[in-house]
Amino acid sequence: MSAPSAAAARPDTGHAAPLPTGAHDHPAPALLRGWRYLRLILHLVQGALTIALVYSFTRRPTHQTLRRRWSHGLLQVLGIELDACGETVAPGCMLVANHISWVDIFVINALAPAAFVSKAEVRAWPLIGWLAAKNDTIFLRRGSRGHARIINAETAALLDAGCNVAIFPEGTTTDGSRLLHFHAALLQPAIACAHPVQTLALQYLTPAGDFTRAPAYDGELSLGQCVANIVAANRTLARVTVAAPIATVDGLDRRGLAARTHAEIARAIGIAYGAEAGPGAESRHAD
Repeated sequence: MSAPSAAAARPDTGHAAPLPTGAHDHPAPALLRGWRYLRLILHLVQGALTIALVYSFTRRPTHQTLRRRWSHGLLQVLGIELDACGETVAPGCMLVANHISWVDIFVINALAPAAFVSKAEVRAWPLIGWLAAKNDTIFLRRGSRGHARIINAETAALLDAGCNVAIFPEGTTTDGSRLLHFHAALLQPAIACAHPVQTLALQYLTPAGDFTRAPAYDGELSLGQCVANIVAANRTLARVTVAAPIATVDGLDRRGLAARTHAEIARAIGIAYGAEAGPGAESRHAD
């Protein structure tokens, strides 16, 4: 899979101009990559032990503090620098973000710890499912209206408690150079309980500020290959552009809200509104 090349936008097609690849960014030396792998293993072990030994004796505010600190540490281990700009993330908001990588979860948690809505299958994954369940993950069983009502109630309870709940309404990942259609149903809980929605536009860049697909977990890429790509990058900038909260008490329906959040994120990452991935651009790694 090749990264998109730099080219001029063509407004008549409605598609975005491909972003620069950052091809001139030098890869990390072999010694640094080995050191990152060692630190990654140790960091994962430390996280699992913290959850197993500390979570049962502490409350959610402590869990959120630990989650934020651990996520910051993970980004540092991987050579990823967090760069947040725009507004402050407000408590009790549904956070709407574009989806590029498994790292997105930790980028958001390093900024503002949140519960995430994930596909139900993740709950059965070894270790990962246990870790997700211990960190307020809401598991969505797709195609079940009865279960959707339960999910809406769980989401509303977290929002009412002042927690943030994050969703990836594309339902799958891209390489970050484009934006897919937003599934409006995922936004319904925020409307139902009258909590605001806040968009987080995610971008991964080289130190020079060019687009990089190093963290992308898309197409036929395996998790191991994705981790190797991240570790091999010399340094990666994770930019999060936070927009102002959008009130959901003004009669805005979920389709209108999906269109508005899609437009906000598209504008923040420099993609022409309405430009979506073509055939073959979607990932199998839906959340």
